[in-house]
Amino acid sequence: MSRRFTLMYIPVSGKQARRFQVSHRLLITLLAMLVVSVALMGWVVADYYRLQFDQQHFNQLLVENSEQRQQLRQINRDLDSLRSEMILLSDADARVRGSLDVNTENSVPLPVGIGGAIDTSPADMTELQQQINSLRLAIDLRRESQEEVRDLLNDRHSLDLATPAGWPTKGWLTSYFGVRPSPYTGQRKMHEGLDIAANTGTLVTATADGVVVKATTEPGFGKVVMIDHGYGYRTIFGHNSKLLVKPGMRVKRGQKIAEVGNTGRSTGSHLHYEIHLNGVPINPRKFL
Repeated sequence: MSRRFTLMYIPVSGKQARRFQVSHRLLITLLAMLVVSVALMGWVVADYYRLQFDQQHFNQLLVENSEQRQQLRQINRDLDSLRSEMILLSDADARVRGSLDVNTENSVPLPVGIGGAIDTSPADMTELQQQINSLRLAIDLRRESQEEVRDLLNDRHSLDLATPAGWPTKGWLTSYFGVRPSPYTGQRKMHEGLDIAANTGTLVTATADGVVVKATTEPGFGKVVMIDHGYGYRTIFGHNSKLLVKPGMRVKRGQKIAEVGNTGRSTGSHLHYEIHLNGVPINPRKFL
């Protein structure tokens, strides 16, 4: 015999109450359906909010993806601009080296980059990283090249300052470099410099930057100044009447170092001027 439940409905208005008999099995079925309905409703509500959250997250990802694409396009444009500047720098470097007669055959060429639009795929990101690495390498190479050129320019500048140039005093040439008859014996003898006639007291100036290694009086040159300019160059100024420098002093081209005179073994007021390169006298006339 199955168990039954009686349900009573009593109206508030005082009408006759009603009774309903429900079997145990039907009640269990109704309760189960209620639980399933509530659970299903809860799953539907939860899934709805999950879909809403996923949609918001998806929209946010779309926005971020769009921003990243714009950033990558900007990076690509910047890379193209930097690559163009590197090409200009490379051309300028080559022109400077050419003007300095520097051999460019051993210089490392500018790496060639790959242009074009860039997407967000892994392959394109790898390509972008390769371009960045290539540009970094190009920058390092240009930096090394510019440092080399700068060192070369500094060395050329130092060499220019150390190379005798111009007249050491105002006057006129009375004796040249080479073999000539001696004014004292008449015998032919090597004259290792130039004689520049000038009035006593005329200023004598250094013809290049250097260090005074001698400022003294000798029997032959009289009051003499010797300057070491580096790079193998030395200059000698003899027969002065007055010395304006001392050994150890640094002098610049055009700086006053002495006054023309007639000291030592001399036949008249003049300056004896010599240039030595690596210890060998050379003709000063091509440096005037």
